[in-house]
Amino acid sequence: MDIKINQIAPGKEVQATYVENSISESRRPISPEHERYLLERHGTLALDPLPSADPEDPLNWPSWKKEIQIFLVAFHAGMNTFTAAGIISAFAPLATKYGVSIDESAYLVAVQILFLGVFPFFWNPLSNRFGRRPIFLISTLGSLASNTGGFFCKSYGTQMLSRILVSIFGCPPLGFGSAVVTELFFTHERAQKMGWWTLLITLGIPGGPLIMGFVVQHLGIDWVFGIFAIANAIQFLAYLIFNAETLYDRSESSPRPQNQKRNRFRFHRLDPTPLTLGSFFAPLNLITKVKVVIPAVAFALVFCYANTAITVELPKFYGELFHFNAQQVGLQYISVIIGAAIGEQLSGPMSDWFVNRYTRRVGHSHPVHRLWIGYIGFITVFIGIIVWGIELEKIEKRKRQYTVVPLVGAAFSNFGSQVITTTMTTFAVDNYRERSGDVGLFVNVIRQIWAFLGPFYFPGMYDTLGFAGASGALCALIFVFGVIPIAVIHYQGREKKTKTETTGDSNLA
Repeated sequence: MDIKINQIAPGKEVQATYVENSISESRRPISPEHERYLLERHGTLALDPLPSADPEDPLNWPSWKKEIQIFLVAFHAGMNTFTAAGIISAFAPLATKYGVSIDESAYLVAVQILFLGVFPFFWNPLSNRFGRRPIFLISTLGSLASNTGGFFCKSYGTQMLSRILVSIFGCPPLGFGSAVVTELFFTHERAQKMGWWTLLITLGIPGGPLIMGFVVQHLGIDWVFGIFAIANAIQFLAYLIFNAETLYDRSESSPRPQNQKRNRFRFHRLDPTPLTLGSFFAPLNLITKVKVVIPAVAFALVFCYANTAITVELPKFYGELFHFNAQQVGLQYISVIIGAAIGEQLSGPMSDWFVNRYTRRVGHSHPVHRLWIGYIGFITVFIGIIVWGIELEKIEKRKRQYTVVPLVGAAFSNFGSQVITTTMTTFAVDNYRERSGDVGLFVNVIRQIWAFLGPFYFPGMYDTLGFAGASGALCALIFVFGVIPIAVIHYQGREKKTKTETTGDSNLA
């Protein structure tokens, strides 16, 4: 991938833009009418990707319309993790109600994590053929029915089934949320918007037990599922009223008459490509793409050890150390929310700002430039995990005197986790934008499988190594399998660009 600095008037420099495969491909000749439309609509021709001259092209939509769409999708994605994590505060009451152990009640969360990672494979090809909007409507309606069923469940088995169904129906925005971001926004603004999507996914995890701790304490465990259902009903109505289709073919082989409106209440096949069995597993071939696999693994490690480990184990630690009830445990998650929210406020805008400034300074751009921001995330993750572990161990040895210092560590780790989430996801998408949906799905699968496995070995690791030792081990895993591989592809990307400039070759694979 290369960069070109374009000018639309003498002395007026416009934003640098990524160009995929070759400058000639992205800067294909356009008609004077097309050029005039883009200048009137956007004020520049330096746009990547280059929109069509159709007002119905999502890239040409007004900002308010774009932001409504990304809010709907980001909130939908966050509801998945919120729903899965929301019952963490109810582990003990659920165990009592269904006559199972607390560990068995925790499987109601684990099974959701697994299915949220696997079933986007089913929804992605359907959304690529029939559009995003009908899948979102089916998703929210199915989640509404499943959570309503959870409200009335009387046995552990039926509740397990309702949790599986909720995950199957709810997971679409986790699979192709990144594709929606790519369909709506240009490269120079993509990190910030991608960050909204990733932030809501992250905040859903601590937000679930925080809010549902109050629900369990004051309304009872059944209303945990009742409130999930109410939220799904609101989502369905919001999609029905405000959502617009973002899947759009702007290729020259599929011309669209200008000003042709798309009927939001008529659903039909948008892509005639045959739907085969291979379509459902196509994202798995990204496992051969180093620039997707390495950031996906780095992200999964950080997400699991800086976020999931703290979120899942916090009720056990604070319940045993301080005998907190569900509401008191839920309040501890405020630290996680603060850290993640601040991390996103800095990581998305900072990444876009840094890439644009760095591009102007060095005269070219490359997706690896985003990785500089990632190192800030890794450092704060290490600080946070170590502080969390060491301070918990001190509390244990100090005869269980409460202090908020471990929660400061949790805030730091989740700050860094959010920086890594936005940086690694955007970097992977920037390398394969034409497959942004597949990239998002692949990253989601790696993250969810890693997060699913974590709770099975976290307890034993903390018991064997202690809080401080286990935290050190988790940081070592992140460094060896996350930081080092990222540093290697960062160095190789910069090295390859240098060689390309020396030989005069204008293309970079």
